[in-house]
Order: sequence, then C-alpha cells, then structure tokens
Amino acid sequence: MRYLPKSPAERQQMLAEIGVTSIDDLFTVIPEEYRISRDLDVPRQHAESEIIDYFRTAGAKNATDYVSFLGAGAYRHYRPVIIDSLIQRGEFLTAYTPYQPEISQGTLQAIFEFQTMIAELTGMDVANASMYDGSTGAAEAVMMAVRITNRNKAVVAATVHPEYREVLATYTQHQGLPIDLCGYEAETGRLDLAALNAAITDETAAVLVQSPNFFGVIEDIPAIADLAHAKGALLIVSIAEAVSLGVVRPPKEADIVSMEAQSFGVALSYGGPFCGVIAAKQEYLRQMPGRLVGQTVDSNGNRGFVLTLSTREQHIRREKATSNICTNQALVALMATIFLAVYGKEGIRELAEHNLAKADYAAKTFGAQSGTKLLFTGAPRFHEFVIQTVEAPADLSQRLMAEKIVGGVDLGKWYPELKNATLWCTTEVVTRASIDAAAKVLADAPVGA
Repeated sequence: MRYLPKSPAERQQMLAEIGVTSIDDLFTVIPEEYRISRDLDVPRQHAESEIIDYFRTAGAKNATDYVSFLGAGAYRHYRPVIIDSLIQRGEFLTAYTPYQPEISQGTLQAIFEFQTMIAELTGMDVANASMYDGSTGAAEAVMMAVRITNRNKAVVAATVHPEYREVLATYTQHQGLPIDLCGYEAETGRLDLAALNAAITDETAAVLVQSPNFFGVIEDIPAIADLAHAKGALLIVSIAEAVSLGVVRPPKEADIVSMEAQSFGVALSYGGPFCGVIAAKQEYLRQMPGRLVGQTVDSNGNRGFVLTLSTREQHIRREKATSNICTNQALVALMATIFLAVYGKEGIRELAEHNLAKADYAAKTFGAQSGTKLLFTGAPRFHEFVIQTVEAPADLSQRLMAEKIVGGVDLGKWYPELKNATLWCTTEVVTRASIDAAAKVLADAPVGA
C-alpha cells in the first residue's frame, strides 16, 4: 500500500463512477496486439533494503573508467563538492520562481551575484538572471537584435555550433527572418571576413559568431565588430565554453553576448539542464529577455535586492513581452555562482591555462602520428582542435572504444567538406597518460586505412 494508496474497494468505486468495470477498460482504445496481458518481467515483492542492493549491483555495471575526449558544447570539468552541498539546502532546492520576489532576498542576492560575475567575465554592462541554455540564448539574442534595429535579416557564421544554428532556424522559420550562412577560411578555421563583409547589408540586424568557435578556434572579434558596425548591424558573440574567458580576452566589442555557463560547475547529466546567459550593453537593457535582479536600499538605508525587470509573457502583455519561453535557471545559475566564487579570478585563469596546456600537448602529439593531420593551425585555439585521419572516424572510434577511450566528434555530419575530420577536447580532467594512450591508438591505424 506504500505506492498504491487506494484500496481495491476504493478503486472499484472510482471505476464505477466513470462507468467502466475494470482498469483494462480504460485502455481499449489501444489495439489489443499492442497491449501486454502478462505480468512485467521484473523482480517482485522485495524489501526496501533488497531494492537498494539490486540497484547498487546494477549501477556497478556502468562503465565509469572510460576516458572521454568529447566536447562540442558540453564540457567535462571538475565540480567542487561544495556545490552540491549548498544547492541541496532547502532554501534553494525546493524554491520555485519567487513570484513575491522581494521576500526571497537570499535567492535574489544569489542571482545578483551571478549577473555581476557574468557581466565582468563577458565585458558587458548588464547580464540577465540566466536562460535555458546556450542554444536558446543565441536565438533569443538574434530576436533581441531584430527588435533593437528594426531590421529583418541575420548573418550567422558557419563556425557557430551546428545545433545552435538548428535552434535558431526553429525560432526564425515563422518569423520571416532570413539567415545567411557565412563560411570559414580553410587554413585557419576562422570566419571568412571578406565573405562576411559581402553578406552584411542594410537589412542585416545582427551578425552571430562564436568564439572559441565550433572548431575551438578563437575569432578576431574586433575585426568582425568593425565590419558589422560599419553597416549598422549588431554583433552577437556566442560562447559555448565559458572557462575560455579565463584566458581569452572578453568580447567587449560585441553588443550582445550569449553564453553557455555549463562549464561552471554544472554536471553533464546526460544532456541537461544547462545554464544559458545573455549579457549586453546598457542601452539594450530594455530589450533583454527573461528577468534581471537589481540592488537598492530600503527606507532604513539597508541594502536589498529587487526584481528590476521581468519581460516574460506571463508577467506582462504578450505583445510587449521580449520572449514567451525563456525562464530563469536559478538553481543551475547558483551552481555557476558557487563555482566562480570558489575558484575566484586567479583560479579561473589557472583552470583555463591548464586546459590550454593540455590541448596544446594533445594537438601536437596527435598531429605527429602517421596518417594524422592537425587542421586549422593558422589561428589561436582554446582546448578543442580538429584532426584529420586517413582512417574513417567510425573505424577509429571502434578501435578507441576497445581501449576504453571515447574519441572526438565526427565533423562530417555538419561539414561534408571535412572528410575524416574529428573534433577533440581536452580539459583538466584528461590526464597526460590518457592523451598518450589515445595517440598510440592513432599511431596503430591499419595500413592503407
């Protein structure tokens, strides 16, 4: 009765009330061939202690000793244990959106600190209280630029995360907003500036670029900003790897920055939740989606925090809302806030330098193997890099998996011109021994592969 609180008599009474004789009658709309008439093949009538032992045993079968070189917008970093200790406090874990926000001073202060840190990291004046993730944040930033400029086109770099571009296409398909895709230089992996200059017109609302881009290459943001601003377009910089800001110069020339903050203490968790960010220059504050917390003083001069801006359609009239789906990822943003507070300015820089050094070693080591070529060597990069092999990525992946190594992402899915090219990532949790082990697998490629 622990999980079935209604007695058989009570259940029969409920069925009679709705005019059926059995629970099976509720499923008659499903063809009988698709219904299971037998009991489920699961253990029965175990004690709680036995159930726990069962799941412990099953969980022990999970592969936890594999090394992963995956990145591509989802990054594995060390998470200080203090993060989970703090976010599991009842004040944070069980609290929903504070609809009487001024009562929730602790939550508001945490959000305010998050905004402050994000603004400082990105070089922007203001940041919102967080978004769903980096992909929807980038799309919302484009919508924001359209509102600001009253223009109806966007130019997007082909080096923006392909899945971010897919989300943007979903946003814009019914908005009457054409998207022009701008290519990259074959030698550097950077945005082709000549092609960009030709693509921007007097109808272009925004130029969307990513830096470090999908290939891990750092874009020339000042040069891109000059081209966009010369024709009256806004520049949006998407950042998929937040840790890069420990060493990469913040995109101060941008008008809007969209960022995925997952790297700041948010576990991968099989795909989410993540933590998106939009930050912008002060003059665009009123067009920012989501919510924003401000600091003030009360009638006694004590510091306090208030919900300064909330432009979702559930708060104001739909036609005046800046977005109808964006929300505040308060709990996940709190993870990022704790992470940043624990590491501090110097810690974030050291973390980024560690990632940079690992990637440099891995890229040089992999590129030195027979049948392997390091691509996009003509520009600086962060902790991701592209290698091209004689061997097909699927075959290489199988050989790596046999050694308990998860290799890079096959780029052929999105970039057909990059045949046999894979995107690899190294963070601080990847050891030098693991890099050497992966290099050995590369070196052992079958002859003529």
